[in-house]
Amino acid sequence: MGIDLTAADQITIRTAAYGAVSLMSAAGIAGSAHKIATDASLALVAATGTVGHVLADAKGVKFKGKSTAALADQVLPAITESVKLLEAHDPAEAENFRSTITIAIGAANRAHKGEPSPVMAEMIRKITEALDA
Repeated sequence: MGIDLTAADQITIRTAAYGAVSLMSAAGIAGSAHKIATDASLALVAATGTVGHVLADAKGVKFKGKSTAALADQVLPAITESVKLLEAHDPAEAENFRSTITIAIGAANRAHKGEPSPVMAEMIRKITEALDA
């Protein structure tokens, strides 16, 4: 790994990435949630660089709550925090993280087929907003 990240930093990045996949899956239409999660997760395991090394292991990720709202309360801030902490270490890795999440969102949307539903489009907007905060 090119950047020396603490264990807590790595958990934040994993929570952000795998949480984004979970949010996209929750926003998917009935019957496609599994396909959305699978396709988006494949995008995460294909990541390279420091981000790829961190995401290769989902150790330490624990989501709290049982609703999409509870998940979003945990994940969206983790996305923003991940970008900030990577930016502080290496702006190229922050961009790698943004790109990885964007590709995962695209893969999730493609699994859905066709235009995103209003619910999925709104989740994409919230995740993108967290990436850009």
